[in-house]
Amino acid sequence: MSLTTANHPDGSALLDDPTPYRQLGGSLMYLLITLPNLSFAVNRLCQFMHNPMQDHWVALKHVLRYVKGTMHHGLRLMPSSSSVIHAFSDSDWAGCSVDRKSIAGYIAFLGPNLLSWISHKQRTVARSSTEAEYKALVDAAAEVTWIQSLLRELELLPSMVPVLWCYNLRATYLCSNPIFHARTKHVKVDYHFVRDKVSSGALKVNFSSTHDQLGDIFTKPLFATRFNELRVKLGIVLCPP
Repeated sequence: MSLTTANHPDGSALLDDPTPYRQLGGSLMYLLITLPNLSFAVNRLCQFMHNPMQDHWVALKHVLRYVKGTMHHGLRLMPSSSSVIHAFSDSDWAGCSVDRKSIAGYIAFLGPNLLSWISHKQRTVARSSTEAEYKALVDAAAEVTWIQSLLRELELLPSMVPVLWCYNLRATYLCSNPIFHARTKHVKVDYHFVRDKVSSGALKVNFSSTHDQLGDIFTKPLFATRFNELRVKLGIVLCPP
């Protein structure tokens, strides 16, 4: 997605017929099953299904051109002796210019293989970047907990504790700090959920640098170089003929 793509309701004129936009946007959602690199763009475009404009139509065609140029790329799954679960969470604070809600995303790996991912807009407006990052961390923790439950039923649960990687250092501190801060009193339920997991040893939360944060691709438009770099790290490669 272009770095200059407009998403403000007053950006351009309404489409005369929104049906093609809705049909193509709905079709792109099926590609998310195997192409996580499209998650942010499709999520952004689908937010305007009810009232698409010319700028959104241009952005949609931009995504379609990318899909056409990468038709032979796919998600690589490989055998591995490692069964460690690790996840990355990220958030773009107030990333939506329409309602100033944050765009959040997470990805979960089982060994070297990508297992689960999502890009979505948070339901409430975050009062700080720490709150937005922490809410994204909560979603990742819930997903990892579900993955653990599934692997336990399959008798494949690894012995090592899953690790969650978060870019915001203050959000990682909240996972182990028993003191409620004034800025986080309204997220007590989520706070207890993550903190209990960390306190019981079920999860570890670590800080990750900007360069190592794979969740960037799910929360914001990126330059082509950075986008392609993260795409490879997700395991999306050129499929052999």
